Amino acid sequence: MHFVPKQPTGKAPAETFIGDAYIDTIVRGEAPSRIRVAVVRFAPGARNAWHQHALGQTLHVTEGVGRVQARGGAILEIRAGDTVQTPAGEWHWHGAAPDRFMAHLAIFEAPADGGPETEWGEQVSDAEYVAQPRVADR
Repeated sequence: MHFVPKQPTGKAPAETFIGDAYIDTIVRGEAPSRIRVAVVRFAPGARNAWHQHALGQTLHVTEGVGRVQARGGAILEIRAGDTVQTPAGEWHWHGAAPDRFMAHLAIFEAPADGGPETEWGEQVSDAEYVAQPRVADR
């Protein structure tokens, strides 16, 4: 057993995020583990671009109010304590509500073949983002 060295908080890149978001890497598993865990903190209105994960992703909201959407689906409102799973290859985005901060754990796994963990697409437009969310079934 050992302590995992802490990484500095990183500002999420403008190429894949709109607004202010910050990432703290918690775990980046070393072989044979391929688990990835990060805390992502979004300022009001911040969100990531459309993306998909090779092996899916689990989000666990730790504070605030946010939004998540799968391509072609409704925007869902997410709150502290909610957990959302996206299957492998599902295009989606997530971020804070327009007037609230939101933080979540992002949990996913890297492919065994060393291929890309995440494929990024286009930014979520303001028109897409401001659509009225549906309160998620809990």
